Amino acid sequence: MDRPTQGRPPRSAVAYAQRMAEALRTETIGGVVVLVATAMALIWANSPWGPSYDALRNAVVGPMDLTLYQWSAEGLLAIFFFVAGIEVKEEFVHGELRTLKRAALPVLAAFAGMAVPALFYLAVSWGVPGAARGWAIPMATDIAFALAVLAVTASAMPAALRVFLLTLAVVDDLGAITVIALFYSEKVHVLPLLGSAALLAVYGFLQRRRFRNVAVYVALGLAAWSLMHESGVHATVAGVVCGLLTRTGGETDGSPSPAGRAAHFARPLSAGLAVPVFAFLAAGVRLDPASLGSVFTDRIALGVVVGLVAGKFAGVFGGAWLSVRLGFARISDDLRWRDLAAVSVLAGIGFTVSLLIGDRAYPGSDRVTTAVLTSSLIAAALASALLHVRVQARTRHDVP
Repeated sequence: MDRPTQGRPPRSAVAYAQRMAEALRTETIGGVVVLVATAMALIWANSPWGPSYDALRNAVVGPMDLTLYQWSAEGLLAIFFFVAGIEVKEEFVHGELRTLKRAALPVLAAFAGMAVPALFYLAVSWGVPGAARGWAIPMATDIAFALAVLAVTASAMPAALRVFLLTLAVVDDLGAITVIALFYSEKVHVLPLLGSAALLAVYGFLQRRRFRNVAVYVALGLAAWSLMHESGVHATVAGVVCGLLTRTGGETDGSPSPAGRAAHFARPLSAGLAVPVFAFLAAGVRLDPASLGSVFTDRIALGVVVGLVAGKFAGVFGGAWLSVRLGFARISDDLRWRDLAAVSVLAGIGFTVSLLIGDRAYPGSDRVTTAVLTSSLIAAALASALLHVRVQARTRHDVP
């Protein structure tokens, strides 16, 4: 029987925590946790105790007078974007983005998958007062949800399909955070922004000098985040920049790289805490008949649905097809166009970043949140059906 040592948790508790962290590093578990958090928010918000959900979401806590929702959107999501930044850096150094030839297909598909949904949204909502503010809502793919659906419904598909989706998602997440910084930030205050940039430069310099004190990096990251918030630029930008600056090369003693160690620690925090808490505090909207009906009658909400469901497919698949036809890229020998068509529909799961941009464009708007949830559900259902058909075709050795 394990006995706790003075000042230490029981070994069984440590082992359980380690198993939980390992589970949260898988796409399937992370996606399920976010789905549960979303369902809990919807149930609570639509129950007789709905006002208490709103009170919790808008409660002001902490030293910076931020609400719990703001802490989740700017604070906790900085962890999510830190992990995304590391993933982008890994792709550039070791993965699909390492060479232009290998990167061309998912990168060009990602760029088209950002531009075309915005055009679909604007086409549907054109002429509605204030509609132009939401042009970027349907541009990003939710990494956790999309990879979770792929893992659950199509684990038998070639690994090249997952690599395509992962690269696509991290590129358009990087694009989305750039859009947030440029177009959805408040009035920019120069001095705090310069201070944040200076701290991030120190972070990058210490990485290059192979400095290994984790506490110093955490302090620099927190200080840079705080100054970024004070500058008026969305504070999650500090998270993604820290991820991009973290060194991916191994240590001279053979130990894992700083990026590998940081991702190993931060990914469970992102999947098990940051994204689920944000989803819980963002997704609690009223789902009465009037609210659901407005998704298909309100042109801003309808533009979000059309942008994510139809625009994402047209952009991702069209961008991939055109890049191959023009000779800029080539499709993997393991994949068929029907495989890419199915995963292009899956890219319409916007969720995390779409909710974040939606709140910046239309603060407190339930119609946009409902539209993002509805379109993500439609995209997930359609993609699951298409991927199931592709798996069945491959199982029969009939792969047209």
